[in-house]
Order: sequence, then structure tokens, then C-alpha cells
Amino acid sequence: MNPTTEENWTTVIKPRNKLFEVNLKEIWDYRDLLSLFVKRDIITQYKQTILGPLWFIIQPALTVIMYMVVFGGIAGIPTDGVPQPLFYLGGICMWQYFADCLNKTSNTFVANSGIFGKVYFPRLIMPLSNTISNLVRFGIQVGLFVVVYIFYAIKGTAACPNWYLLLFPILVVMMAGLALGFGIIISSMTTKYRDLTILFTFVVQLWMYATPIVYPLSQVRGKEMLGINVYNVMCINPVTPVIETFKYGALGAGEFIGWGWLAYSFGFMVLLLALGILIFNRVQKSFMDTV
Repeated sequence: MNPTTEENWTTVIKPRNKLFEVNLKEIWDYRDLLSLFVKRDIITQYKQTILGPLWFIIQPALTVIMYMVVFGGIAGIPTDGVPQPLFYLGGICMWQYFADCLNKTSNTFVANSGIFGKVYFPRLIMPLSNTISNLVRFGIQVGLFVVVYIFYAIKGTAACPNWYLLLFPILVVMMAGLALGFGIIISSMTTKYRDLTILFTFVVQLWMYATPIVYPLSQVRGKEMLGINVYNVMCINPVTPVIETFKYGALGAGEFIGWGWLAYSFGFMVLLLALGILIFNRVQKSFMDTV
């Protein structure tokens, strides 16, 4: 070979020495694979079912009815003057997107070990595909929320949205980032300790009740438990400021939680993603030996 001939390589193999490394260009190069996984997640979720995508609407609708009976009827928990279906549905849409992304992402290594062991591609493609594919379900449920809102608007009993609703795209990004960060950390840990999967499923169920989904945050203001301010403790939950801001912007219920708490959630998301990527990059090098 002539040493003066210029060589153009399409693939360069090099060692990775940095624990915190996100090759965005590589992920972009595999965008077709990402799109394929997104389509797979959407199609296979309700494949060979009778109702198919209608379950995206049936599930939140039945959940709202149950909340109306249990929390609105039996427990008598107020909804800040907002019609119960609107109040519950607003919280369910946001929480369900977070929980779905979190549960699927937390099982990334174990569920896809067969694929990871056969072919190379950026491992972050998998959790990213889960987060993106769940946006389809989330969009359908938000559409249901809009339909219910219009129904109450025609009846003259709708809530009063305000300009904080313009933060909605940012709130969705924050929910996705929090779910992705928590998910890849748990996924990295469950490659070695499988019982964490069972524990984490239980934690997510309890987490919902520590978030103002079925009750307004205003109900715990000024209350203390064991000398601890319950309101501040609930706001430490990074999901609380996001959901409460959405409810306040879309429904005009309660009060704006404050820019400080929103900044806290955003900063928490950034640090969580950084920590998650650090752990993810470390585990992905040797996880096939333990899965």
C-alpha cells in the first residue's frame, strides 16, 4: 500500500477511559436503530390485544373512576374546587408517564441482555427509546385530559388555566429526565442484586402517595408530623414541584409552588442524570458477567 495514500476510516475503535462520557454523535449515528426500538416498544406493548391502543384511554379512565369513589367519595378529600375527573386525570397523566419510563428503564440491562450480548450499539439507546416511546401514550392521555376539560368548559364548570401552562414542555422534559436518571441507576444496580427489582416496584407504588396526585398539596400546608413540616418534606420529592406546577397552570388550582422549588427539581434532574450516566458507563463494561 502506498504510504502517501490518504485513508478514510468509517469506524474508529478506541479505548474508553472516561467514566463520564456521552458520545452524542454516536447516538445520533444510531438514530435509525433508536427509531426502530421506539416503534417496537409502541407496537409490541398491546400486540395481540382486542382493544389495542384504546387501553391508553381505558386505563386512566378507570383509575379516575376509582379515585372518585375512594378518595373523593369515601375519604372526602377535596380537590381545590376543581371537578374531580379533571383534578385526578391531570395528576394521573403526568405521574403515569414518569412511572412508565421509570419502570421500563430500570429493567434495561436485564430485559435486553440477549441483545447486548450479541451486537454492539450505544447502550443508552435502550433507555432513551423507552422514554420516547412512552411519549405516545402520554400524548394520548393528555388528549383525553383536553377532551374532559372541553366538556367541563361547555358546562361552565371548567378550571382557569394561566400562563404557567406555557411551562408544560419544560415540565415534560423534567419528568423524562428524572425517570431516565433514576431508571438507569436502578438498572445498573439490579444487574448484580436482582431483589432490588421487587423492592423498587414497591417503592414506586408508595412514591405515588408521597406525591400530590390524589390530593392537593395545599392540604398539607402548615401540618407537622413528629415535629417535621410535611409540606417541605413533600416538596423535597423532585416530582412534586413538576406535577404541582402543571396542575396550577392547567387547572388554576391551589397555589404556585415557587420558582425555587422548580429550580431545585431541575438541578436535581441534572445531577441525577450525571450520576446515572457515570454508573451506567461503569456497569455496561462488565454487566454481561453478572446478568
